Amino acid sequence: MTAWLTSFLATCFLAYSNGANDNFKGVATLFGSGTTDYRGAIWWATLTTFAGSVFSVFMAGSLMERFSGEGLVPDAFLASPEFLLSVAVGAGFTVILATLTGFPISTTHSLTGALLGSGLVAVGTQVNFALLGGAFFLPLLASPLIAAVLGAVSYFLFRDARVRLGITKEWCVCIGETERVIPMPQVNPALAFSSAKALETVLDTEENCAQRYTGEVLGINCQKALDIAHYLSAGVVSFARGLNDTPKIVALLLALRALGVPWGMTGVAVAMAVGGLLNARRVAETMSHRITPLNHGQGFTANLVTGALVIFASRLGMPVSTTHVSVGSLFGIGLVTGEADLRVVYRILLSWILTLPIAAILSGGVYWALNM
Repeated sequence: MTAWLTSFLATCFLAYSNGANDNFKGVATLFGSGTTDYRGAIWWATLTTFAGSVFSVFMAGSLMERFSGEGLVPDAFLASPEFLLSVAVGAGFTVILATLTGFPISTTHSLTGALLGSGLVAVGTQVNFALLGGAFFLPLLASPLIAAVLGAVSYFLFRDARVRLGITKEWCVCIGETERVIPMPQVNPALAFSSAKALETVLDTEENCAQRYTGEVLGINCQKALDIAHYLSAGVVSFARGLNDTPKIVALLLALRALGVPWGMTGVAVAMAVGGLLNARRVAETMSHRITPLNHGQGFTANLVTGALVIFASRLGMPVSTTHVSVGSLFGIGLVTGEADLRVVYRILLSWILTLPIAAILSGGVYWALNM
């Protein structure tokens, strides 16, 4: 009972870390483009991610089988509490460390490294490296490249369609009353100041101005239509993330054969939601503002590409990373606009490279310690 409870808590910790690092990625473009504030974005992400977690019971069973470790190590180790605990702890600490430093990394990548690390300590060369390469590494490496290409191409197509439809951009200028403090001669020095209101025009820096689309299509205001589509696309990405990530974590619980699928999914979904609400701010800043500046149309395009790729991969049982796909689509758009911050992208890529060995070392170390 103690071993089961410890493994369950470790898996919930992994789910919490996953939510903290991943939940905001679907709505980063809403925050980055100024469509909504941080609070509105994170709550929309939480609701739609939870919905994706619930639906994963019916739509992503093959991912649960893949991340149970079946075929990667001998079956005798799969139901071992020590093996499952070491995988959950190694992956969970890797993800939470990246979260606290503001790096958006892949939980999929962390789980893969943790499975590899524990597997190497447990069985050495009996680890199925062929399965690891074909089923895990290839999708993880290919998905950000595909997302970058699709993001760039989609942005070209949507921008061309906007120009052809006569939809233009405009910048707002803030005009309103301001209150100024004016020195006034008074007998009492404490009352030597007064205030006056005046109408004033404010010109701010470009990043603080609100860019909007003008015109109508089929009688619908373009900006309102785009905002609705942007919210829906962000919801699709968050839904797809819950759909793709929840089964990977639940697989650790199912290997113990102590929890059914619905209860496992519920526990993981709740832990992911709490992690996102409490610890997503630093990753949110990186995804929303540091990779590339975004307007409403660019944010919608990035979300559309990310959501489509992740849902497609979930249906095929391919363990792609929402992080890799989301960053790839943002980077592709940033390359087209010429505004991508290459230094930030380089640091993110470096964190991706380090994710697998760090998770493997932590997981392998925990497994070794538990079996001493």
